[in-house]
Amino acid sequence: MTDTQLVRDSDRLLLEATMSRSRRVRNGMASVWMLGSVLVALVPLAVVIFYVVSKGLSVINGDWFTKDLPAITTKPGGGMGPAIVGTLLITAGAAVMAVPLGILGAIYLHEYGGPGRLASIVRTMADVMTGVPSIVMGLFVYSTWTLAFGLNGFGGSLALACLMLPIVIRSTEEMLKLVPDELRQASYALGNRKWRTIVTVVLPSAFGGIVSGVMLAIARAAGETAPLIFTIGAARKLNLDLFNGPMNALSLQIFKNASSSFPAATERAWGAALTLIAIVFILTVLARVVSARVARKHNA
Repeated sequence: MTDTQLVRDSDRLLLEATMSRSRRVRNGMASVWMLGSVLVALVPLAVVIFYVVSKGLSVINGDWFTKDLPAITTKPGGGMGPAIVGTLLITAGAAVMAVPLGILGAIYLHEYGGPGRLASIVRTMADVMTGVPSIVMGLFVYSTWTLAFGLNGFGGSLALACLMLPIVIRSTEEMLKLVPDELRQASYALGNRKWRTIVTVVLPSAFGGIVSGVMLAIARAAGETAPLIFTIGAARKLNLDLFNGPMNALSLQIFKNASSSFPAATERAWGAALTLIAIVFILTVLARVVSARVARKHNA
């Protein structure tokens, strides 16, 4: 046992010895309550993941990621290649539009706007957009973009970007509020301008929380179905052009195959659900790794 562990154990024992009985009881009750809350959150999640894996793993193979969707959906075979690629492209297009704009909007709200009238209006509109049903957003993009330019992946990206934007704005603003003002004042004392302080001090300090908010927005966008029904169409073959021709997405295939009574279609729906969960999980892990490295570099 190292010296550091001995010091920690002695401090813990001293704290327990000097703590009153009622305080120890309250501390124990709070610990049990927190553990119970964690279990309440984890158990349903574990059950859902186990059920999706058990149902969808049987249809996933090498052809699942490479072949086109089957022409006859009631028969087994085929793959989800076009839907997987379409999900990645459409979600990436939405993120390219929503994430920078949302972060810039949050920077304005907290660092420049403050309690001003324009900032209050933007916050209110962001809160309103958060509560707008996704199908309404899909109809809006359909009437403004799809009717003029046809079914394509960019229409889906626009709809998903509108859903992601308020989440990114509000979550980023909350993370910026957690950055101590002392850091900003120290940067100003060194002669840095406000924009440089934001770029080099504020954003790196809040980077981990910003990444969490961005991943929350991406996870919501990747699983949306209603906006894509009106905007991207349904392509059976691979289409890499966001601006030309219909595309496909995993969420759309889950919706269509799950509503079918044929076993082959139902199995594809479970496989698509498992694939979508895996994609979101991998992206979240990668984002956490990047944010951890940036945090270590900033702290160093």
